[in-house]
Parts: sequence; C-alpha cells; structure tokens
Amino acid sequence: MVNYLKSVVCVSVLLVSCSEPAMIKTAESSPQKGTFAYDLDYLKRYQQVITLEENNGKSQIIILPELQGRVMTSTASGLAGNSYGWMHYDLLAAGKFAQHINPFGGEDRFWIGPEGGQYSIFFKKGSEFVFDDWFTPAALDTEPFDVISQSSRDVSFEKNMQLINYQGFEFDIKVKRKVTIFDKKSIEKDLGIILNNKVDYVAYQSDNEIVNTGIQTWKKETGLLSIWILGMYIPSDNTTVIIPYKNELSLNTSYFGEVPEGRLTTTDKHVMFKGNGTARFKLGLPPKNVEPYIGSYDADKNMLTIVGYTFDGRPDYVNSEWREHQNGGYQGDVINSYNDGPLDNGEQLGPFYELESSSHAEELQPNASIQHLHKTYHFAGDFTALNKIAKKVLQKDLTELK
Repeated sequence: MVNYLKSVVCVSVLLVSCSEPAMIKTAESSPQKGTFAYDLDYLKRYQQVITLEENNGKSQIIILPELQGRVMTSTASGLAGNSYGWMHYDLLAAGKFAQHINPFGGEDRFWIGPEGGQYSIFFKKGSEFVFDDWFTPAALDTEPFDVISQSSRDVSFEKNMQLINYQGFEFDIKVKRKVTIFDKKSIEKDLGIILNNKVDYVAYQSDNEIVNTGIQTWKKETGLLSIWILGMYIPSDNTTVIIPYKNELSLNTSYFGEVPEGRLTTTDKHVMFKGNGTARFKLGLPPKNVEPYIGSYDADKNMLTIVGYTFDGRPDYVNSEWREHQNGGYQGDVINSYNDGPLDNGEQLGPFYELESSSHAEELQPNASIQHLHKTYHFAGDFTALNKIAKKVLQKDLTELK
C-alpha cells in the first residue's frame, strides 16, 4: 500500500457500507466470524474458490482466480481455526468496482511496480502525482487470471497484459503464477527447523514470473518493472512486526511522512513496531540491509508469521513513492511493511498490517523474464516452540517483546 489510502477509504465508503458482515448462517453450528470456516463460506458466496490443504486438513489456504490468483487467507488449525488474511468483506460482496483501486485484501496478492515516479505504471504520461490521476491497472486489480493447471498441492495461472508507463512505453507481458502449499517436511527443510506436535502450521509460496512478450527490449531509460507481492494480515493489540537487518541501517519512512513518535523500536539487528492497525505508516529496506526473512508475532493468538522472498544481491529496485523524479528511479526497497491507521477525518480502511516483498528490476530482451518467490509461514501453539523458530529464523527472542 503506498499513497492511495486516504482517498481509497472515501471511495470504499461510497461504494459499499462499512458495516460488519452479517453471519452467513443462523444455525447454532454457524461458523464464528474470525474462523477459516466463516471466511470460506463467505467467499464462496461471491467468488470462485480454490482450496489447497495439507496435514489432514489442518493446513489450508484459499485462492481466488478471479482476483489475480491471490491467496486470500489461510489457517493452521482447520476450519475452526483462526483465519489469518485480512479481507474487505463489504467490497467483496458489492458486485461492482471502484474507479481507482479495489482493496479486496489477501495474504499474497500479485502486483507490478513501480507505483510512483517517472516510470510509474499507475499514472499516465503528463498527469500529476495526485489521487485523481492515479489508476490501478485493471489487470492487477479486477481482471481474472486463467487457471492453467491444478493439483491437490498447487495451482498455476497465466495472464497476458499490456501496461503503459509514465514515459509512454508499452510493456507486453505474460504473467505466470503458481501457488503451492507446503507439507511439514518441506517447511522443516526450508527453514532448517524441526516442528513438534505442539505447533500447528500452514505454509505456502507463490512462484511469480513476468515475461517480455513484446518486440522491444526493456531499458532503464524508458522504464523497468518489478514483481511486487503484498500480504495483508489481521492485527491485534499485541502483534509485533519484526524486520531483521544487516549493515548500517537505511530505513525508508518517507512513504507517509515520519513514523509517529514511540512507534518504532530499533536495535542493532532489528526494526520492530506494533502491527496493531492504529497508526498509519510504512517502512522499507534497501538491498544493502535485507536479511532472508521478515515476520510478526501475535501474542494474543500465540501465532508467528514468517515471510521469505527471492533476493540475490542485485542493486536495482524500483521506487514506488509518489514523486516524479527519484534519483534515477532504481533505488527502491526490497521489502516493505505497512501499518494501517485512521486518517485525519477518522475514517479507516482496515485495520490491518502488511508484509511485502519485491523482485529486482532488469532490462529484458524479448522472451526474457524475471522470477520472484514469496513464501509465507504461519505457526501457532506452544510459546517455547514458537520462540525457538523465531530465534532460528528471525534471530529474535520473543521473550524480549513481553
């Protein structure tokens, strides 16, 4: 989420009511709001739904082909377990689209950057960098992705699209996206951990690729693109976002101005903040600072979230700030985290918080491509077991958060 939230809240309020969604069933056995079963039933009313599962149904994810193959939500504890992805219920039920963006939500949604700057694909050539001139490309917002193949563990999508940037350069693109749910052994191998029976888990990855299907080579001087994956999660009063870093810190807080005083905690290894959805700000880390994983810990639900992503040390990352000139346009962030909060008028889209990752930008000849993996892991259960995972993967002792 970058600079659109102030106005998109107003758009959403006009488009749909902001009342709490009604319970889907009236029987005593109706799913409780906040559970995976509730969200699954709700989504089935308005969307084509694909579910993938592991661990005898305890680990499940919901994927929506009509909304770019996004992973909408997941659970580590079966149908009655917590649902982890934030969803805009009313917007999903509205049956019509807003003009500038449709923030449906989801834990893993596909976007392409940059959003702002002289190479933006959200602003037409000659327009101003203001909300009235900002439009999310329909292919990234409201158009479906085609299901190419599906199995019990994965589903693959494709989408052909054309995007035009602020320079007027036309990109002909094929998007290839594959979502895979992980089994226990894959999680343990991936993270170098051992899971015991005191921890419930769900994990998955999106394997994303953009192919230059045009006849022109993509060049820096006319603009490059990046794959951008965003995850929106349900906050709590005791959720802490944990961002490990290395080297001298160059923390980017310029997306929405400075972070409110008292919100950030910075050590020599971590940047942390309360992901509670009560104050609006966004952070980013450049290539020199990133570690392989970022995450969060929800002490109310005893739930640890970890996000991993592709990074091979390349320096060129697009910048999505809403400014026309950005020192070349390729000094952007690899990872971002956003905390939602009320606007000056008191309205709010969420609350939610986000964990995001982006691919590098690269000059591509015709038929060449960029690939980006984004992996999401949720663990719930025994604190001691979760802390062991956090210390191993995020280099953070969770007892220090209490």
